[in-house]
Parts: sequence; C-alpha cells; structure tokens
Amino acid sequence: MQYRIDKKSGKKLSVLGLGCMRFPKNLGNIDLKKAENIILSSIDKGINYFDTAWIYRGSEEALGVILEKNSLRDKVYIATKLPAMLIGKTKDFNHFFDEELKRLRTDRIDYYLIHNLPDLVSWEHLVRLGIESWIEENKKNGRIDQIGFSFHGTADEFLKILDAYPWEFCQIQYNYSDENYQAGIRGLKKAAETMPVIIMEPLLGGKLANNLPKEAQDIFKKAHGALSPAAWGLRWLWNQEEVTVVLSGMSDPAQVTENCALTDPCTAGSLTEEELSTYRLVKEVFNKSNKIPCTGCAYCMPCPGGVNIPGCFTAYNTSYVMGWGAGMQQYIMGTGIVSSECYSPVKCTACGKCERHCPQKIPITESLKIVRKRMEPFPVRLILKAVRAFFRLVKKKK
Repeated sequence: MQYRIDKKSGKKLSVLGLGCMRFPKNLGNIDLKKAENIILSSIDKGINYFDTAWIYRGSEEALGVILEKNSLRDKVYIATKLPAMLIGKTKDFNHFFDEELKRLRTDRIDYYLIHNLPDLVSWEHLVRLGIESWIEENKKNGRIDQIGFSFHGTADEFLKILDAYPWEFCQIQYNYSDENYQAGIRGLKKAAETMPVIIMEPLLGGKLANNLPKEAQDIFKKAHGALSPAAWGLRWLWNQEEVTVVLSGMSDPAQVTENCALTDPCTAGSLTEEELSTYRLVKEVFNKSNKIPCTGCAYCMPCPGGVNIPGCFTAYNTSYVMGWGAGMQQYIMGTGIVSSECYSPVKCTACGKCERHCPQKIPITESLKIVRKRMEPFPVRLILKAVRAFFRLVKKKK
C-alpha cells in the first residue's frame, strides 16, 4: 500500500480509501457478512481511510458494528458527514452528530465533512446558525479531529468556499472523463496547496469500470491488455501528486485485492506520455455515449412519485453503449414492468425535489421525458401498459 501525507495533521493516509456508500445489500439492507469481509480485507491490505455518511442508509451502523466487533477502531480513520441539506436549526448540529457517534460506536470522528456544499451561500447559512463555534467546541473536546467539506458545484464556488474557513481537508468528484467538471483540476490544485484532497466518484459510479463502450475497452486493451478499465481509472488519479486519497466503493474482497495491488507502482508522475494519450482517446469515445451524467449516487431518491430515477438513467445510457436491446432489458427490470408496480418516468409529477438534491445538477424532469421517449416509444408503450395491467391483475387475484 502506498501512503501520502496529510499536510495539515501529518497523518499517513492510504492512497486507496474504502467508500462505504455501496456496501452489498440483501433485500434492501446491508449484508453485514459481506460488508465485514470487505472491511477486513481492506484493513489487512493497508487501507486506513473509511468514508461514510448520514444519508448512506445503514452504512454508518454497519461500519461501526464491524469495527467494534473486530476491535479495529484504532487502526483506521473514519470519515463521515454532517447532512448540511437537513440543517435548519442550531440544535440540529448536535442532533445529527451525536447520532452518528452512536451509529459508528465511537467517541470521535477523525475526518468530519460538511456534506455536499454546492456554493458559498449554503456555507453562510450554516455560519449564521453558529457552525463555526460548534466546530471549535467539538475540536477542543476531541470529538472532531479534522474538519472539511465535500463539494458538488462550480469551480468558482469551490474556490470561494476554500477561502471562507480554515478547512483541513476537502472531498471532490474527479476522474479522467472530465477533469474540468465541478471543482475540477483548477480546484484540485488550489486546495492541494494547503490540505489533503479526497477524491470521490473516481470511476463515475462504476461507469468507467463496467460500462465503458466496447470501443473504449479495446483502446485500453491495445495499450495494456492486463489492466482492467477500473485500474486505468485509478492509475490516472494516483499519477497526480495533488491527490491524497481515492475512494473506491469496492463491493467484494476480490476488488479490494485488485485495487490494492495497483497502489505501489502508481506514484505521482509515473504515467508515460503514451499512456496519457490513451486516456484522451478513451475519454473521447466515452463522452459520446454517456448521454446523462448520472453516477447512481441516489441522492435524488426516494422519488415522491415512485420513479426509479437512477435505474432509468442507467438503462438509457446503456442503450447507447451496448445497444437498445440491452438498455431495454435493464429498463424492464429497473422500472417494475415485470411486476404489479411501476417505477418508470410515467410516474414523474415534476415536483422538482430530485433536482434540488442532485449533485450533478441534472435537469432530471426533462431528462426523464427524454428517457421515456427513447425507451417507451408509442408501440412499446402500449405493450408495457398491457404488461403492467396483467401483473396488477395477477397480484389482485392472489
């Protein structure tokens, strides 16, 4: 395992961190046994940075239970987040933080983030509620070690937030598909001058690993057949000295093993010009097929109307990457067409709740219309309507 130094605290952080948002699930709940195998394998291979959040349902509890059960709390750094979007009163700070300590079964958070700050106005709202004195108090009493923020917004707003408070670390979305998106390379370089930078969505919710167009996969294979698309994505990030930790939502021990094996040779500046040229070719192909930039984070969920928003977008993008038939197969499974329920775009009420929470700033309401137009053209729409009616009838008879 390769480690990089936290410029603020001097801590040695593993360049690969475990993102706990996508722990394996069973019937909607986190599979504790599988999650435990992933966590134990990660620690065994040198990973010491574990990222979770209040809004990752069940994630904090699972991490806390597993670390306590195996007496591993002091071997790792826990990063979790204050849900800024849910803060309306001063007392909310302690309400959420105290509950997070209970969930994680600990008396301190090593790296605490203000979750999803999109702009300076959002930070100023928290300041008016007294967050600065609250942070100071909790740092003095040892309940918070490092304080930072995660970001989804424009580069200009990111730079404003950086200057608004003496932050000790930050977390941004960053990958080779678009290095100028959100905080981008400009924000990365500026923040890295004074603090560690944690990278989320290094593989764009798995799209740069499992859903690359075949043409892009072939480009990678031709350049280096032994490396997976995921490996290429991680190596691009570790090549940059400004990157401290890359979070990966690894879903089984095999992925942990594969990714950890990549860390040692991937030092800053180790990629050749030929390899960097390969990324440029793949990026060009990928961006042609990635029609809706959804990462599957599910911040938009649950939808009040019942639409499976991430499922709809995944199927739509797949229909361009792998063909309409493959996309339609995903669409059928993801929108409840083979059940008595319906989770398709037809259920959208245009309430706008999803768009207010989307980190990618996707115009979800309009995008769902586009999805339905492609995935449910008129003849198909009639067939799907009949299928749904059939399954509702079957359920009623039962």
